[in-house]
Parts: sequence; C-alpha cells; structure tokens
Amino acid sequence: MENTISGIATALVESGIGIIRISGNQAVEIAGKILRTKGGKPLDIRESHRIRYGFVFDGEKEIDEVLVSTFLAPKSFTGEDTVEINCHGGILLMQKVFQATLKAGARPAEPGEFSKRAFLNGRIDLSQAEAVADLISAKSEDSIRSSLSLLQGSLKEKIKGMRSRILEDTAFIEAALDDPEHISLEGFSEQCQAHVEGILSEISELLKHQREGRLLKEGIQTVIVGKPNAGKSSLLNCLVKADKAIVSNIPGTTRDTVEEDIRIGSLSLHLMDTAGIRETEDIVEEIGVNRAKEGIEKADCVLLVLDGSLPLEEEDRKILALLEGKKVLVLLNKMDKESILQKEELEKATGFPVLPISAKEGRGIEELGQKLEELFYTGSLSFSTETYIHSERQIAALEEAKSALELVLEGIRLELSEDFLSIDLVGAYSALGRILGEDVSEDLINEIFAKFCMGK
Repeated sequence: MENTISGIATALVESGIGIIRISGNQAVEIAGKILRTKGGKPLDIRESHRIRYGFVFDGEKEIDEVLVSTFLAPKSFTGEDTVEINCHGGILLMQKVFQATLKAGARPAEPGEFSKRAFLNGRIDLSQAEAVADLISAKSEDSIRSSLSLLQGSLKEKIKGMRSRILEDTAFIEAALDDPEHISLEGFSEQCQAHVEGILSEISELLKHQREGRLLKEGIQTVIVGKPNAGKSSLLNCLVKADKAIVSNIPGTTRDTVEEDIRIGSLSLHLMDTAGIRETEDIVEEIGVNRAKEGIEKADCVLLVLDGSLPLEEEDRKILALLEGKKVLVLLNKMDKESILQKEELEKATGFPVLPISAKEGRGIEELGQKLEELFYTGSLSFSTETYIHSERQIAALEEAKSALELVLEGIRLELSEDFLSIDLVGAYSALGRILGEDVSEDLINEIFAKFCMGK
C-alpha cells in the first residue's frame, strides 16, 4: 500500500486506445516525470478530474501522443491519487509507456491490486469487489445487470440492514444486563423473535436464488443427447457456426464430449455434445456413453435430438427414462427429410416441448433460442431484478448466519437467558460481516483478488 503501482488496464491486444493506470501517493509525481506538453515543458496534471493533452517521453525519446486523466484521493476508484494515461493501442506502444512508468518509480501492479486497494481504502466492500470481476467476465445481459446491481451495492445494503437489526437487539441486551434497574427485558423476546424471523426470511430468499446466480455467471449447462447418428454433432456445429465436432453417417463417430460457450437469444449456454447413448461392447465408446449420462445428471438443460425420419425406438425410450425431472427440449431433427415422427404426438408421448429442426440446413435454429428463453424465463427459473449470489464464500457466510439465528429462535423457545441469545446474535452479525469483508484473513483477501485480471 505504500508503493505506487502501475499496470496496463486494457487488454494487451491491438486496439484503438490503451490505458496505463498509476495509483498511489506518488502517482502524480511519477506520471509527471514522463509527460510533457507539445512545446516540451513538463505537463501540469495536478488538478483532479481533468483531462490533459501531452506526450510521453522515455528520457529524451518521445514515445507517444496521449490524453492524461487525473483523479486525486479520495475521489478515485482506489481511494488514492490515480493517473490514467490514454495512449494509442498498439501492443508494443502500451508496453513502452508502461515501462516508462516503472523507470520513473512505480512498481508493476499485481493481478487485482487496484481493486484490492479500493477495498482496503474503504471505497468498496468485498461483495462489490467480487462483483467487479463478475462484471468483467459476464456472458449475458442478465449477468451484466446482476453484477452491476451487486457493484452498486444491492447486496451490501441488504446485509447492512440485517446487521443493523441484529446489532440493535444485541446492544439492548448488553445495556439491560449492565443496568437492569432502568432497562427492562420484559417483552424483548417477542421483539427479538420478530426481528430474527424477518432476517431469516431475507437470508432464505438470497439462498433460494443461488442457483440462478450460478447460471448467470457460468451460463446454462446444456447437454446435447440422443442415440447415435441423430444429428447431435451437426446441431453443435450449427449452433457454434464452426466444424467443432466430426460429422459422419457412421453411428458412434462421437466418442468423447465436445464443449463450447455460445450465446443464443439472450441466454448464455455452456454447450456439451456427447456420444450417442446406446448399448455397446466398444470400450472407448462405452466411456463416452457414460460421460453422456454424467452430463445429463449435471445439466441445467437437456437438448434431446431425435431423428424425425425414423420411428421412436427402444434406444430413444431408454434415453427419455434418464431425463425425468430435467428441463428438456426435444429437437425433432432431419426435417429436410420425410418425417415419420409428428410434433404433437411426440409431445404427448414424452411430456416435453418439441421443436422440429434441420441441423443440416439450419432450419429452426432461431426458434430454438426462443424456445429456450420460454423454458427459462417462464418456468421455475426467472431472471428478474432479484439480488443473485453465486460466490461460495458468500453462500457459506449466509448459511452460518442462518444457523446462528435459528439457534436464537431455539433459545427463545426454551426461554434461555438473554445473554445466551446474545452469543448467537453476535455469531450471525460476524458471519454477515464477512460477506462485506469485515474480519476476513489477509490470505483470503489475497486469494480473492489474485483471480482478477491484470490491471484491474
């Protein structure tokens, strides 16, 4: 924290603009050593929240023509003096400007160190810091909205509200125990119970949406299944718009899983093509079949591909038996041929929605996106304006707080002394505080920010 750090804040690829960020007590001084006006004089960048035009020099050698933004403490992202040099976005050029800042006295920033300093300087809490990383890696519009909501403090405000009520009750108990002559605990149990039940309801609501939070972050885990030669690999290639999987007329061509991340409609899918599911004596193919079955168990959504040019066979029925309780969309493939299977009959037989497609010709693919949106937006999963959490750390802290508060209710039921209730109230207060970054170890903080990208 005593050092002034520098890092390339934009991706190290050719682009229109590259940004080198400097943060720390000596940020203005260090940047000033390498910045000059068009006339060759030192560039004055001491005024906060202003953009200046100038040139970067390495010694007497001019490197680039730049725009420079200054943000003085505490009104900066990190809470420290910060200077951002906007240079042209050539890879070598960005590296040269970055090296010039190091020669002038800065040290290279570690991954996530700018965000880490923002946390340590109280500009953001730990839940907001984690939201920064999620916002960068967001794969869908819903994920962006959710991460932005967390970054703007939606979870922070919920946690602060819960902790405020717990603190109020804890403080009242302590005060009553210290001064029993003037502060009575009569009727307190009912008040405390109402507070605790309300907080437990809020915690349960947050935990209820953790699955949605994971789907927003990672994408919907979608597995393509069907018997051999139904057109699964053709569908994958059609969806990713590339020849990712080998396609042939020989059943059993696909023997391993092929995975891709795609966007379809407004949804983000982690797509997995699998081996055709059938009885086989081929050891390698059997491994692929077992992986397909494992994929079904872990999937959020299953795309069952059926060959519409053939009648429903025993192999198809065995696959359908594996899909009980899953979100399934049946794709009636090979509509470019004469169809034997009919959509309405198949929906009655399977109980799942059916969409006729031709993976070979790309027919029905646009409707596939619409069907998936219907399946997720109007079903049990609905990406609304809720606060979604998916961090294992946050979930564990909420579970701990929930357990502590349930002990408080049990203590009230057993009519235990209020000082016993206070112990569990403090436990819940501390657990919730860890979500915001209070009372967390240095190792945990380092672990969280080490996962951030360089320059952030």
